[in-house]
Amino acid sequence: MISKMDDILLLGALERYLGGEMSEQEKAVFDELRKSNPEVDQMAVENTYFLHELDSYRAAKQYRHSLHEVENKLAAEGLITRSQLNGKTKILYLWNRYKRTVAVAASIAGIISLVSASFIILFTQNQVENTKTDLYSYVNTKTRIKIGTNNAQQKISTAPQVDYRATSFLIDNKGYLLTNAHVVERMKNIYVENNKGDYFTARTIYSDRNSDLAILKISDSSFKVSTVAIPYSIKNTDYDLGTHIFTLGFPKSEIVYGEGYLSAETGNENDSTAYQLSVSANPGNSGGPVVNKNGEVIGVLTAKDSKADGVVYAAKSKDVFKLIDDFEKSDTTNLMIKLPTGKGLAGLERMQQVKKMEEFVYMVVGN
Repeated sequence: MISKMDDILLLGALERYLGGEMSEQEKAVFDELRKSNPEVDQMAVENTYFLHELDSYRAAKQYRHSLHEVENKLAAEGLITRSQLNGKTKILYLWNRYKRTVAVAASIAGIISLVSASFIILFTQNQVENTKTDLYSYVNTKTRIKIGTNNAQQKISTAPQVDYRATSFLIDNKGYLLTNAHVVERMKNIYVENNKGDYFTARTIYSDRNSDLAILKISDSSFKVSTVAIPYSIKNTDYDLGTHIFTLGFPKSEIVYGEGYLSAETGNENDSTAYQLSVSANPGNSGGPVVNKNGEVIGVLTAKDSKADGVVYAAKSKDVFKLIDDFEKSDTTNLMIKLPTGKGLAGLERMQQVKKMEEFVYMVVGN
């Protein structure tokens, strides 16, 4: 817990941090403190929202002042008329007109003096719905796929144009991958790329918008089932606050690593099917695995809060089991998916874990 004296010093540092008054070295130290201390990170997020609300109020007040100035000018030039008020009538008029502004100003002053955390939390909850942003990436340049040399037998005559990019990862060596529903619903033609630069055609075999999860199947004849066991596991369990995690994904054309922790047991608007994470994520990270230190996939990245740095949401691993059950009940071909139970990442250093996982995390692109 942070003491009162530490809290005062921290608020001062936080004010300098949010105001852009820190040196690059100080900012780097404070960023590390946010990553290692959930309480500090939450204070930064809450104060960011609060300052945003103050800016909105200030802008609205300035706008009303401008309108009043225009009204006075037009009245002085005789272009509009307005009745003159005197005595008590004028006082009553002014009170009725400006009592809302006075009340809001008094409320904000009270909030500043009391540092009301409850108000900030309420405001945050009311704003989340409008700031949640899916993490797929739109490829503006119409990037062309370059077919890998190991895929010379692929039945793709020309390198296709793609409009979207995201992430997926293997859940069965027979070519089944997991990603987001909001990713595949934008794609008629889907391709996936492994860490060797090889592209394969794929198709959606099942999708659930409620959990925002989808299953892909590599349908390319050149795809060879790997004999290397998937080193991570997916468990039907909940995970605790503060769980340290890392992510892998494709916010750009090469795989990118992220590191953070589980900051809330529910997602946007208290969604019980999702976690809130404190981790860096950008468009293209959708569908990426969220992995703990034991090599267990605890969730799948879905979205971020566009107005709060580091606030990211992930579908829970428990919903992967429900997704598989629903798929197997609906599939008439009796396709069976065996979720991974590997323990190949347990006990390894983080760099070794990432290196072993890269082979099983695929970029998803399509049009």
